[in-house]
Amino acid sequence: MNDLTFLGLGYIGAGIGAGLTLVGAGLGIAKLASSALDGTARQPEAGGALRTTMIIAAALIEGLAFFALVICLLAVMNFGMPKSAAVGAAAAQTETHK
Repeated sequence: MNDLTFLGLGYIGAGIGAGLTLVGAGLGIAKLASSALDGTARQPEAGGALRTTMIIAAALIEGLAFFALVICLLAVMNFGMPKSAAVGAAAAQTETHK
């Protein structure tokens, strides 16, 4: 296999990772909203507290999804880096951590 094949496989892997992350976040927020609505239907007086808790939890889920998406994008940007630059950057990074 040539370098272009590995580059393409890297892009496919990053795309699958980003897609699974976003699907997982969407399912998590859907379950969160469903549970909050069920709780509000059972106890309408607790609606305000449930809404606040739901918004905080949804923000945390979205933050995690955004973080994973950024990591996938950084991986895609690094895939196009020439091998010599990638090796040099990795060597410089390990030298600074010693």
